[in-house]
Amino acid sequence: MTEKVFTKEEWLGAMDTLKESYRLFGPVKDGDFHTFLPLDGNKKPDFDYENSRLSPKSIIYPESERMFEYSLDETEEGAHILKESPKDYSPFAVLGIRPCDAQAFQIVKRNFDNPEYQDPWWTRHFEAATLVGLGCNNPCGSCFCTQVGGGPFHETGLDVLLFDLGDNFLAKALTEKGEAFLEKAPGKPADDAVLKAAEDLKQSSEKKITAKVPTDQLKDKVTIELFDAPFWEDVGFACLNCGTCTYLCPTCWCFDIQDEVQRKEGDRIRNWDSCMFPLFSLHGSGHNPRDNKFQRVRQRFMHKLKYYVDKYQNGVQCSGCGRCVKYCPVNIDIRKVCKLMNDFA
Repeated sequence: MTEKVFTKEEWLGAMDTLKESYRLFGPVKDGDFHTFLPLDGNKKPDFDYENSRLSPKSIIYPESERMFEYSLDETEEGAHILKESPKDYSPFAVLGIRPCDAQAFQIVKRNFDNPEYQDPWWTRHFEAATLVGLGCNNPCGSCFCTQVGGGPFHETGLDVLLFDLGDNFLAKALTEKGEAFLEKAPGKPADDAVLKAAEDLKQSSEKKITAKVPTDQLKDKVTIELFDAPFWEDVGFACLNCGTCTYLCPTCWCFDIQDEVQRKEGDRIRNWDSCMFPLFSLHGSGHNPRDNKFQRVRQRFMHKLKYYVDKYQNGVQCSGCGRCVKYCPVNIDIRKVCKLMNDFA
């Protein structure tokens, strides 16, 4: 396993070398927030951040993605035939991704890449990615990754893990992809003192997450009884159905497919969708099985904390990033809802 130390200046300088082999994405200061953007032109990464407001899931699963294109012009050869839109599957690296967001890709992978179904675009984008994680020295107050199988320096899903040791970064390769990445980045071998400092940092960071989010009883709950629980109207009372929680969430994967036509040229596009929106479940007949707000709120939490648990038998559909807690305009807290569901009798 390769373990290298870089001064922060050396790490930023290594970006120029790495650009020869990878398209690079990283956290860029964007007003009051950080956003994962392509590191081209004059864009420089800023690794001194708590967490990005938007997760970097859009790099692999774009908010809007052209799937097919077609022509309605009868004079053109191949009119009315869907042709796959060109996409870029060249290798890329996401620098500074938080461990919770890397774990989220593993959660989503169970839906988009499994023995029964493989989404060709998600899968090929994901296979082209090298995920270079940045551990959390000071987790946000809304974080609860340790309660859902992760941690501020969790390694699952990452190819390289960075430790911010003040003046230096320790980079630890975790996979073959990670080894290949660090081979292209000049750095010095890590000594025992650096490795000890990294382990101490990991342990102290984990102790800073104090949230308690019980999930141990969810799998034993009877689904229909939880569905009919009396607390759902109270949980959903304040909800605006704005969709903020689902658009910020790194593990939400719902999408809609629409055709957009201009004159005689058409595109078939996949767009993110949200179970918070009234149109999400509207039938062609005009019937909507979730026409009440609380039903849509219930759907979100039941899917993440019960339906997913029952289907995959492997944790909840949440990586504990805390974005939905931090940015919900009416302070609906998934940690409290999880406790309500877990304790329901």
